[in-house]
Amino acid sequence: MRASDALSGLVIIVLSLAMIAITTSFPAFPGQKYGPSLFPRILASGLIVCGAMLVWRGLAARRAGAPWIEVAPWVREPWRLTSFLLVIAVLVVYILVSESVGFIPLALVFLMALFLWLGVRPLTASVTALVVTLAMHWFFGTMLRVPLPRGWLNAIL
Repeated sequence: MRASDALSGLVIIVLSLAMIAITTSFPAFPGQKYGPSLFPRILASGLIVCGAMLVWRGLAARRAGAPWIEVAPWVREPWRLTSFLLVIAVLVVYILVSESVGFIPLALVFLMALFLWLGVRPLTASVTALVVTLAMHWFFGTMLRVPLPRGWLNAIL
């Protein structure tokens, strides 16, 4: 499905305005002219400009006869639609069980399942899933200090 650029731009503008509204509750740093709300507001302002450009482009395309919403050809292909829904399902399952199971086991199983579904050879899928899982854990958990859920591996990590 493809929405008109005007609709997409409007959604971006509304979400950006919501981001700016949320940042009004961020605390100020004592003795600083700026605080944690500065970067999100700058980002939201840039997104508002981009959204406005999308709205302008979408309205021009609409005047030329483009539809508001059109169904993409891939939606009619069952394998592609199933692949799309599988990715959404994996994300939902991760959100629901990541705290109890942990990032590493879930990422490994999900990547392996997705690779095999998409036709990657089992050995290549296994090695790639393991390397990518460990690389993501190192990058997000160590370098960026994102608290990834440990789950079953709590005693080891």
